[in-house]
Amino acid sequence: MKVCICGGGNLGHVAAGFMAARKDFEVTVLTRHPERWSASLTIECPDGSCLQGQLALVTSNAEEAVANADIVLLCLPGNSIRSMLSQIKDFLRIDHTHGTAVGSVVSSTGFWNEAQELLPANVPLFGLQRVPFIARTTEYGHKARLLGYKRSLQVAVEHTNRKEELRLMVERMFNTPTALLGNYYEASLSNSNPLLHPARLFDLWHNWQTGDVYARVTLFYEEWTDEAAQLYIDMDSELQRLLTVLPVRRSCIPNVLDYYESTDAPSLARKLRSIEAFKGIEAPIIQVPGGFVPDFHSRYFTEDFPYGLAIIQRLAHENGIDTPTIDRVSLWGMNIVNNLKP
Repeated sequence: MKVCICGGGNLGHVAAGFMAARKDFEVTVLTRHPERWSASLTIECPDGSCLQGQLALVTSNAEEAVANADIVLLCLPGNSIRSMLSQIKDFLRIDHTHGTAVGSVVSSTGFWNEAQELLPANVPLFGLQRVPFIARTTEYGHKARLLGYKRSLQVAVEHTNRKEELRLMVERMFNTPTALLGNYYEASLSNSNPLLHPARLFDLWHNWQTGDVYARVTLFYEEWTDEAAQLYIDMDSELQRLLTVLPVRRSCIPNVLDYYESTDAPSLARKLRSIEAFKGIEAPIIQVPGGFVPDFHSRYFTEDFPYGLAIIQRLAHENGIDTPTIDRVSLWGMNIVNNLKP
């Protein structure tokens, strides 16, 4: 299988190395910085073992990267998706039986809106509901860490009658049992990052003012508070009300308490603090003279507010669903994002 990975971030590194380490995949990486990549990628796994993947090509040329690809997988933040789809759309192989399928490693970043607007209607599309693993780049273009796997995946497939074939291809790509969702709503309306990250960010910094400096770096998950957990629960309750008026099977997006096997805010906070794969992950923060301040240019802000939470909020308002908690958190986050300097 010929796979083109678009994006050189954490997930791009691990996805490329994970697949390239297996002999039945030919992997190309499309990135702005091909000169910084080795032809060989090392992926450190949670059990201490390493995968070694040989890449077929690393390039910044979209035509070279996607012309012969069976699968194009976007491993990109929401604000990069439109630009990437515009680059590749003219080079996709269009064929009813063997056309190039285009997908996203996670669907809650605006992928479906952009892809359905920009790509020809006969291009097969797919998107995962949640990221397949937690990843961190340790040496750009050379080495990355796979911190944790999902036990199972769910994928939406649209614009094709090859849905089962694509489901099997995704299952092969990530070597993980994968179930087919009913439609793209079931993949894109996630209560993972689009609610999880904004709830924690609001809890951490909604009272922050220019000039405030922190003495140390806060751990994003290991210091999760009961207040952030309650905010997460309340935002999810509003999402769950939206799901009742959309063509979504409720079992596809369980509420956060069920998903994390919790009963209330304190137990949810304890659960999030205890997840092994989350340990050591720092809040998005930068060092300044005298201490640390929030990093408002982090993807936690620039992706999860305008491309995650905003989609949920818009759909809720269009369908007459009140979202007071989402509105409060979104207003705070979008004020920050809209005032960022280039």
